[in-house]
Parts: sequence; structure tokens; C-alpha cells
Amino acid sequence: MRALVLTILFTLFASLPAMAGPTAYDFPLTGIDGKPMPLAQFRGHPMLIVNTASECGYTGQYEDLEKLWLAYGKKGLIVIGVPSNDFGGQEPGSATEIAQFCKVNYGVTFPLADKTVVKGKNADPFYKWAGDQAGALGRPKWNFHKYLIGADGRFIDWFASPTKPMSPKITAAVDKALAAR
Repeated sequence: MRALVLTILFTLFASLPAMAGPTAYDFPLTGIDGKPMPLAQFRGHPMLIVNTASECGYTGQYEDLEKLWLAYGKKGLIVIGVPSNDFGGQEPGSATEIAQFCKVNYGVTFPLADKTVVKGKNADPFYKWAGDQAGALGRPKWNFHKYLIGADGRFIDWFASPTKPMSPKITAAVDKALAAR
């Protein structure tokens, strides 16, 4: 009888993924408007979180990020742009300038965070957590590095800067994340 009870308890606790550590929902960002942007507000929605820059060779990806947002946002995907000046000083502007640039040049309507440190010892806690989840190869090496987070707040995958937001690799992963919710 005791063995049966222990087996049942072990099975129950082993199947509780929520106890496996923090999720993306445990981390807040700051919105481009300076207001808190807790990732927990997006609970139940997969998220594509992308460190961005206005003066980068990949800046044109804003267009595809907006297309992804328009195509998949209605299905539940949240796209979040996270401006960062960490790579080549390619995001020198203020929050107001960044927001204006994104709106005027790319019609961005998806949420934007305030300028954020995404690498090194001073990286934002979300980026430290996501980097740990992704491993050394999955940490941002340049602008437009992408993290896909599941509807449960768990890390799913990362995509390097050259991977375009509307690429089959990303859209297939997004489709799978949306189907799993």
C-alpha cells in the first residue's frame, strides 16, 4: 500500500511542469511608453520576442514582424519588439524617436518595449532567463534575434538574426505553438 501511494505521489509531482522553474511570465519589461509591460499579461498566448534596432542591416525585418503580427495576432500570437543599443550602437534614439521611426517607416502596431540591455552581465532578467533556456548558441549575437515562447510561458526556440520573421521556419514554429495552446 505504501509503495502504491508513493508511486501515485511521484507520478503526480513528476507531471507538474509549472514547478520546473520560472517562465517568461515571471519577467516584466518596460513598454516604449515607460509603463510596466509584465509578460504575464500575455498569459495563454505564444510570444515572439525580438531585440530590434533602427540602424541595422536587419531593420527591414520590422516589415515582416508587422506582417507576422497582422497574420497571426488574430490567432493569438503576441509579437514584441525590444529595442536594444547593444550591437554596434545601432539604436541610439530615445523611446519617442524609436516609436516614431517604427510607426512612420514600417507601420508598426505590435507592442514595443523600451530600450533594453539584452546581452552580458547587465542584460535584462528576461534575456538572462531566455539565454539560459536557449544555451550559449541561442543568446543574442546581433540585432533581430528572436525568442519564441509558448502559451504556457515556457521557452520553445530561438531564431538567429538572419532568419526572417515570415520564413517557413518561424511560421511553422508559430503554427505549432498556436496549436498547442
